[in-house]
Amino acid sequence: MKYKLFGQSGLRVSEVALGTMTFGTEWGWGSDKEESKMVFDAYANAGGNFIDTANRYTEGTSEEFVGEFVNADRDHFVVATKYTLRDPQKGDPNYAGNHRKNMMRSVNESLERLDMDYIDVLWVHAWDFLTPEDEVMRGLDDLISNGLVHYIGISDTPAWVVAKANTIADFRNWTQFVGLQIEYSLIQRAPERDLIPMAKDFGMALTPWAPLAGGALTGKYLRGESGRILEDSARRGERATAITKKTVEVAERLGVTPAQLALRWTMQKDFTSIPIIGARNEKQMKDSLGKIDFIIPEDAMAELDEVSAIKLGFPHDFLAGEYVQDLVYNVPRDSIDG
Repeated sequence: MKYKLFGQSGLRVSEVALGTMTFGTEWGWGSDKEESKMVFDAYANAGGNFIDTANRYTEGTSEEFVGEFVNADRDHFVVATKYTLRDPQKGDPNYAGNHRKNMMRSVNESLERLDMDYIDVLWVHAWDFLTPEDEVMRGLDDLISNGLVHYIGISDTPAWVVAKANTIADFRNWTQFVGLQIEYSLIQRAPERDLIPMAKDFGMALTPWAPLAGGALTGKYLRGESGRILEDSARRGERATAITKKTVEVAERLGVTPAQLALRWTMQKDFTSIPIIGARNEKQMKDSLGKIDFIIPEDAMAELDEVSAIKLGFPHDFLAGEYVQDLVYNVPRDSIDG
């Protein structure tokens, strides 16, 4: 497995991250410790070093398993966890959210569960639309200054919030977000409207979650197999089915599995993309990692891009219009280098 720089930092992370939401059985569909360790070992033996967990995953069991699995070689692994979502106490408003009180409590409890002295990457898990951006960025910078966290990223947050937060941090000489975690796959391309262009401009690494659309892109629902995705989900709708059929068709032609093709598609974009893959058993992990270093030919990439294309909407489609382009550039756009 190859390595990539994590955004505007010198941190080297593997080109695929291990998602550990399935570590633990508390949610009814995960893996016990023995199976989780087999998944972890399959990933690590393939050269992976980037582990993604969260305070909320399987009520904290995921962090406990991760800590136990990596601590024999702690310095080798890059461990990322998250804060924001409630844990463990329901009904207390300060046990959730982006604010400093929850941040500090959550990080300290994550460190206890992980049995570690520091977290390599701390993600803001989701935006609460209540906490001021400067409170979040100051708190995160303090965690870094105190050696409890090394790098920061943000997940599931509007582009304008991320841009505002990073700009505040830049002006105040605080640490900026270097990673952006988003849902992104052949079926979910909405981030191309604003989130991905914003991340590229800030030099942020993207870590797409659900690159296989929850398993839909493996083609298992086309084969009549069961799974966690409900029939009325957009991941199994008419558009998604057409995308999945094309993925299966192209994969057969290239001699790879649909999962390997869908994963590779996210990795072969024109930005730093480090997809997060999870598995409930060792076989699933080995199948996903079995062939990730191939290159999708241009014609096959074009087929996948075409079948999964979305409308960017306003103002993107408006600005791309021929009349507006003529008014803005006054000469053919491609005659201007830049």
